[in-house]
Amino acid sequence: MAGRIRDEDIALVRERTPIADVIGEYLQLRNAGGGSLKGLCPFHDEKSPSFNVTPAKNLYYCFGCGEGGDVISFVQKIDSLSFIEAVESLARQTGITLRYEEGGRSTARRDEGKRRRLLDAHKAAAEYYAERLLTPEAVTARRFLDERGFNRVHAERFGLGFAPAGWENLTTHLRNQGFTDAELIEGGLASQGRRGAYDRFRNRLLWPVREVTGEVVGFGARKLAEEEDGPKYLNSPESPIFHKGRLLYGMDLAKREISRKGEAVIVEGYTDVMACHEAGVTTAVATCGTSFGEDHLKILRRMLLGRSNQGGRVVFTFDGDKAGQKAAVRAFAEEHGFTSETFVAVQPDGLDPCDLRLQHGPQAVADLVDGASPLYEFMIRTIVEGYDLNNAEGRIAALDAAAPVVAGIRDEGVRLTYGKNLDRWLGLMDEAFVLRRVRQHMGRGRARGGADRPRQVAPAPTPDAQEAPYDLRDPSVQRERQALKLAIQYPHLARGFDSLTEEDFTVPQHQAVLRIIRDQGGVSSVADPQHWPIALREAAPNELQRDFVTRLGVEEIEFYGELDEHFAREMLSTIKTHSINRRESNLKSELHRIDQAAQPEEFDRIFADLMRLGQQKRALQEGGVESM
Repeated sequence: MAGRIRDEDIALVRERTPIADVIGEYLQLRNAGGGSLKGLCPFHDEKSPSFNVTPAKNLYYCFGCGEGGDVISFVQKIDSLSFIEAVESLARQTGITLRYEEGGRSTARRDEGKRRRLLDAHKAAAEYYAERLLTPEAVTARRFLDERGFNRVHAERFGLGFAPAGWENLTTHLRNQGFTDAELIEGGLASQGRRGAYDRFRNRLLWPVREVTGEVVGFGARKLAEEEDGPKYLNSPESPIFHKGRLLYGMDLAKREISRKGEAVIVEGYTDVMACHEAGVTTAVATCGTSFGEDHLKILRRMLLGRSNQGGRVVFTFDGDKAGQKAAVRAFAEEHGFTSETFVAVQPDGLDPCDLRLQHGPQAVADLVDGASPLYEFMIRTIVEGYDLNNAEGRIAALDAAAPVVAGIRDEGVRLTYGKNLDRWLGLMDEAFVLRRVRQHMGRGRARGGADRPRQVAPAPTPDAQEAPYDLRDPSVQRERQALKLAIQYPHLARGFDSLTEEDFTVPQHQAVLRIIRDQGGVSSVADPQHWPIALREAAPNELQRDFVTRLGVEEIEFYGELDEHFAREMLSTIKTHSINRRESNLKSELHRIDQAAQPEEFDRIFADLMRLGQQKRALQEGGVESM
C-alpha cells in the first residue's frame, strides 16, 4: 500500500480549497462581521447559530460544542472520512494531483479507501444506466417518462437511467472496470446469489440519489413491468455511503435555492421533485423510501439557518385523501422542531405535484405551494373535522382533542391566536373558556415532565476547561486571551509578542499556547499569515490544546477604534506591565520577610531584582514591549 501524501500537496489542498465554499455546501452561512461567517452547527442540534467560520484563517469553530479545525478536518468529520480520504476528496474537487511517498519515492496510490471505491462504483453505475436509457431496450422507461410530461432534457438534468432486464449487465460492466463483487454487494449495486453477485436493479427506471455534494450514493428504481416480481419502488439498501434517513433526493440541486429563498418543499416521490423543479419550485426535495425524520429536519434546519421570524418556511405536500392526512400527522410529530414556520399544501382532488403539473400545468404546482396552510392550522382543523360539531358534546370533545396541539405551541402570541381561532372553528363563541381549556393542557404537560417545553441541552465542555482555574471574568485572563488571539490571527501586528515569556501569563492554558507559538519560531517568523493558525493547530501536542488554538483562531477580538499596530502594542505592553507589577509585589513581600542582617546576600539579590523590574517598566513606558 502506498505511503503518506506529501506535505506540500496537503498544504496546497488547504490553500486552494475555500473553507466557506466547502462548509456552505452543508449549511447556510451568514456574515457575522469582522470577516467571519456564522451558521447552525452540523455536529450538534442547536437553534441559535454558534458555528463560526473564518475564511481568512481557513478555520471553523463551534462555540456551542467545541468542534473546530480546518477545511480538511471539517470534511473528515462531516463525511466520516479518514484524513487521507478527506484530502483526496478535496484534491479531486480542486483538480490537484496528489503525490505519495513510500520508501523515499513517489508512487501511485493503489487503495483509495472503501468509501472512495464505493463512490467511484456508483458514479460508473450512474453513467452506465444513463447510457442504457437511450437504447431501444429502454423504450418502456422512456414511455413512462413521456406519459408524465418529461423528456430527454429532464432525464439528463436529473441523471435518470435504465437498468436492463438481464441479471449481470451492470455487474459485468463494473467488473471490467476493476470493481470486485464484494464491493458491488457492499455498496448495494449487486445482491449475493448462489452463483455469485447479480444486479440488484433489473428492468427499472432509475433515479440517482446524490449527497449534498453531488456524489451519487445510491438509486431509487421504479418497476416497469407490473407482472414482474418485486416492489413498485426499490431503493438502494443501507450501506457505508447510503443512509436513507439522512438523505433527501434533489438536495444537490435545491440546496442553493433553499438557502437563498429560505424555503424547502417536501414532496413524496422522485417524479414529484422533477415536476416541482420544472414548474419553478426549485426548492423541492423528497425522502428516499422512508418517512420524514429527525435527521432530515436537521439537514433542513442547517440550510434554513433556523429562520424563525425571517420568512423561512418548510412546506409539506400531501395527497388530499386519508393517507395524506396521516402523513401530515406523522410529519407534525417528527417535525416539531420548527412547526411555527412549517406549512402543509394539500391538493383537494388528491393529485400529487407530478399529476397536477400534467393535468393543470406548471402554474398549478406553484399555486399549490404558494397557498399552503400553516401546519398548526392544518393539524387543528384536521382534528376538529373528525367530530360532529352540530351538538354541544361533539364540540367539547373536539375542543379537548385539539387543545393539546394549541397548548404545545411555544410562542405565546401564536398560541393565543390559535386558541381564538379554535373557538371560532368550533362555533363555541367563548374565547375565555377555550383559552382556559388550553392552559389546563399546558399544566398537564408540565406535570408530565415538561414535554411542552424546549429541551435543555447541557453545554459541552470547552477547551477552556482543560485546566483549573480558568475564570473568564478575571481581567488578566481576558487580556492574555486577547493577546493570544492577536498573535494567532494577526501575527504581523503582534511584533512584540515574542518578547513575552511564560512568566507573563497567569494560567497554564495560555502558557501552553505560548510554547506552541514559540516552538514554531514565534510571530516574527511568520511568512504566510493565512497558514499560520493551521500550522499552530497542527503543532499542538494534544486534542484539547488543538481545539483551544482553533477557538482562539476564530474567536472575535474585542477592540475599540482601529485594530492596528498601536492597539497591539498597547495590549502587549499592558500584559507585560501587569506581569512586572505581579513580580514586584511578590518580591516586596519576600523582602519584608527577610532579615537583612541575617541574610544580606538574599536581601541584595531580591533588591537587585526589584531594580531590574523597575528599569524594565520604565523602558516599557518609553518604547513599548518591543524595546525590552
